[in-house]
Amino acid sequence: MTETPTTRQAVHYEQAEMLDGDDLRRHFLIEQLMVPGRLTATYTHYDRMLVAGAVPTDAPLAVGEDLAKLVGSATLLERRELGLINVGGAGRVTADGTVYEVGPQDALYLGRGIASVAFASVDPANPAKFYINSSPAHAAHPSRLVTKSQAIVKELGAPETSNRRTLSQYLHPEVLPTCQLLMGLTRLHSGSVWNTMPAHTHDRRMEAYFYFELPADAVVMHFMGRPEATRHLVVRNEQAVLSPPWSIHCGAGTAAYAFIWSMAGDNQAFTDMDFVAMSDLL
Repeated sequence: MTETPTTRQAVHYEQAEMLDGDDLRRHFLIEQLMVPGRLTATYTHYDRMLVAGAVPTDAPLAVGEDLAKLVGSATLLERRELGLINVGGAGRVTADGTVYEVGPQDALYLGRGIASVAFASVDPANPAKFYINSSPAHAAHPSRLVTKSQAIVKELGAPETSNRRTLSQYLHPEVLPTCQLLMGLTRLHSGSVWNTMPAHTHDRRMEAYFYFELPADAVVMHFMGRPEATRHLVVRNEQAVLSPPWSIHCGAGTAAYAFIWSMAGDNQAFTDMDFVAMSDLL
C-alpha cells in the first residue's frame, strides 16, 4: 500500500532563518520513511528529488498511479531515473519483468522508461527496507544492480578529529552511468561521531541524508543553514534530512550510526564542494 505522498516546497535561506524548531522540522526533516507494509514518498522542489521508503512484508509494494500523477507523467519513471539502497533484510525488485535480488546494503539503479516497479521481501519476518531516490532524467541508461562489494570504497577522516569513516560510492560515474543521481553509504568508525567536518556547501546541487542504524535512545544532531547562521535538527533512526544548496550539512551522533547520502543537480563531480573554514561558522 502507498501512503499519500507529500510535497516539500523550496525554502529561501532568509525564510529559513526566521523559522523555529518545529517549522525547520516541517520543511527539512522527513520523520517517517520506513513503515512496515507501506511505500511512503516525499516530492521535493530541490532539484525535483523524490525521497521514498518501501518496507514490503506479506505482499509486494508496487509503484502506483499516485506517484506518476505527482510527477506529471503516465508512469513514475517515464522521464525519471531511480536509485535505491537496501538497509534491511534480503529483498527483491521487479522492474518491467526483470527480477533483481537486492541483498542487505546492495543498491539498484533503474533507468528512465521503466514502466512497472514492485518491491518485495525474501522473508517477511525480516523485511527489506528500500531507501529510494528518484530525479529527472534526460537519457535512458541501463538498469543495474550494484552489490556492496562493487561499490567504490574510500577511507576518510581521522580519530584525532572524531570523523574517521568509510564511504561507499554506489551510484557514481566510476561505477555506472546515471543522468544526475548520485548515491552512497557512509559508516562511522568506533569512537568517531562527525559525519563530515569541516562542513561544506555545494551551490550547484541539493543533497539528502538518510540516517540509520541508530539505537532507539540515540540521536544525530544535524547542522544546517548558511555558515554564518547555522541551525540544527534532532534526527532519529531512519529519518531523512533535505539539504538545500545554500546549506551546510554535517552532524554528530550520540552513538554509532550510518547514513546514505544522495545528490541531484548540475553535475556529478563528487569533489564539487565549497569547504567552510571553522572560523567562519556561526
